[in-house]
Amino acid sequence: MSETEQTVRLPDMTHLVVSSSPHIHDKDDVRAIMLKVICALAPACLASIYIFGIRALMVLLVCAASCVAFEALFTRMQGRPLRVNDCSGLLTGILLGMNLPVTAPLWLCVVGSLAAIGLGKMAYGGLGYNPFNPALVGRVALLIAFPSAMTTWALPACNPLKWLGADAATGATPLALLESSEAEAAAMPSFSALFWGGTGGSLGETCAAALLVGGIALVFLNVIRWQIPVCLLGTVALCTGIGHLVHPEQVASPLLHLFSGGLFLGAFFMATDMVTTPLSRKGAVVFGIGCGLFTSAIRMWGNYPEGMSFSILIMNSLTPLIDRFTARRPFGVRDARKEVKA
Repeated sequence: MSETEQTVRLPDMTHLVVSSSPHIHDKDDVRAIMLKVICALAPACLASIYIFGIRALMVLLVCAASCVAFEALFTRMQGRPLRVNDCSGLLTGILLGMNLPVTAPLWLCVVGSLAAIGLGKMAYGGLGYNPFNPALVGRVALLIAFPSAMTTWALPACNPLKWLGADAATGATPLALLESSEAEAAAMPSFSALFWGGTGGSLGETCAAALLVGGIALVFLNVIRWQIPVCLLGTVALCTGIGHLVHPEQVASPLLHLFSGGLFLGAFFMATDMVTTPLSRKGAVVFGIGCGLFTSAIRMWGNYPEGMSFSILIMNSLTPLIDRFTARRPFGVRDARKEVKA
């Protein structure tokens, strides 16, 4: 054997690329994904402005601007480069605004934005490190600190020129009517009112049609997994359907539960957050079913009429555990559990 054949040939390091996974990258970056979600939310935002008036636009703008400003402030305080152009703070502000009533004072929007960005996002290190959905952290913080302001619901104005101020006719939401012992069946809104937005509630709790259009668009664009919203909505329909069959005088029909409250907003736009949800499809199914079970339990047996926010936050805390038991085995790695059984 010649000396040349015995020489070990190493690869040319100038052409060798060493990187950590993932090795296959999608063309969409964080900014593109956030913009797609914002565009999918646009029909619901426009519907809320038409239903509740110009003040709904003011609430959305103040929440969006405050979240972006607080994210820039906390980023500078941490000595990190600004990344507000990724539109994640803008999306958080819009989602927070959709979780507020139109009668919410504008200072309340600023406080909620501070809680959402400061406590829900930047306290953990920023985008990608937060274990809980930031917008829901802001909503729940406001609900605990200012329950009266967060539960004063305005009736639809259906006139964009109305409600420039804070004065508005108030009324109960459909879910609140279910909790009232004095509510009669005639006081409940019709299905068309629930679907098109003729009831009181938060900005994102009224027009189910607009939320459904945006949510389906996100599924077809592969921005969100279909398993979470389908399993969540299906679980709520199943649980409330069984409850309605057993106690029809206490539990409303599953159709009313599906199109009332923040179920569609939470199922399509908040429970599907990539950072705070499981990685695998199997984990997404478990996550969606868990959200549906907690939401149904709170609605049927809890003192609070709506349970969407609490159920998502509870399941956010269980996401690491779900990932642990549902994550796929990496290629080439032995399954230690099977070897122990053998």
